[in-house]
Amino acid sequence: MNLRTEILGGLDAALRSVDGRRVTAGFLRARDIRRTSVAAVGKAAAAMLQGAIDALGPSMRAALLVTKHAHTPDELRVDPRCQCLEAAHPLPDEASLVAGGALLEFIGRVPPGDDLLLLVSGGASSLVEVLREGVTLDQMIALTRDGLSSARDIAALNAERGRLSRLKAGGLTAAINRAALALFLSDVPGDDPAVIGSGLLAPRRGDEIERHVVARIDDALAAAALALQAEPSEIHIAPRALDHDTETAANGLMQALQRHRICIFGGESLVRLPPTPGRGGRNQHLGLILAGRIAGRNDVAILACGTDGTDGPTSDAGALVDGGTWSRIEDAGIDPLQSLALADSGTALAAAGDLVHTGPTGTNVGDLLIAMRRLM
Repeated sequence: MNLRTEILGGLDAALRSVDGRRVTAGFLRARDIRRTSVAAVGKAAAAMLQGAIDALGPSMRAALLVTKHAHTPDELRVDPRCQCLEAAHPLPDEASLVAGGALLEFIGRVPPGDDLLLLVSGGASSLVEVLREGVTLDQMIALTRDGLSSARDIAALNAERGRLSRLKAGGLTAAINRAALALFLSDVPGDDPAVIGSGLLAPRRGDEIERHVVARIDDALAAAALALQAEPSEIHIAPRALDHDTETAANGLMQALQRHRICIFGGESLVRLPPTPGRGGRNQHLGLILAGRIAGRNDVAILACGTDGTDGPTSDAGALVDGGTWSRIEDAGIDPLQSLALADSGTALAAAGDLVHTGPTGTNVGDLLIAMRRLM
């Protein structure tokens, strides 16, 4: 089996371990279930809602789904209990405002005798929005765009969002004056519900929300390591090793790969974007940097991939590069160094045939990097 095939097998195992449908259903089946209303928000919200339906069956009375455009399965569209809305990511749009209002309305009309179940995954930040008085959508878009382009710390960015939004930084929590159960897929450091989805459900004194994180990047990394069937001494697992700028993350990976045959990293790297970036996302950018580091080698392959199946504003999940990637790009008449400078890594990697496509995966626990070195 070649390195690329082995790495993709590790990716498949990782994604299955944190599948939103599976982990949500598994958690809820261990609970005492009665009539329930469900609100699900995020890029992986559809899969989480499907898992809730699997577990609750006819006990689910009504549901509201808010997810990214083109992420709603037909199974939910045709369910008469489900109201399905879609909005934009990573920047909010007018549909995000509609969805935010619908979310508050849905929660407000849950009958007193129903349980309330809240399902949240990463991506919720842009998908639902209710702005504070005097704040415009353009202001929120500008803040989010600046945060993406300047690689701002997520906690600081969320705090600024909370000053513009009635939902962020615990705003949604304040609107829930009842007991509720909240399940999260975490894509943030520390797996803190106060940060996931810009803190929609951040704890507030006296709230009656029971919170549980049901999947995180650590789970995905452990599953990938198990699938790769190597000796423990050969594998280096680092759940937050990508939480740096892409150059620093690449340096850390190359140093670790000198000591270990397999490196499995998680987190979310940071890219400083030029004013008019080209095609790509942080994983493609990181993948292209690493392609330069391993150029000419025939013993290494590296995957950098978003577990949600989308890297930045693209439909590509990421990249799988090897020692020939750099030369394939150059053979196509593209300067890979210029591609990095222009944040146009996706164009270069497409020319090399090294982009990875998974489609929506039903999960979102951050980014995954798998690097493998063949023993010579």
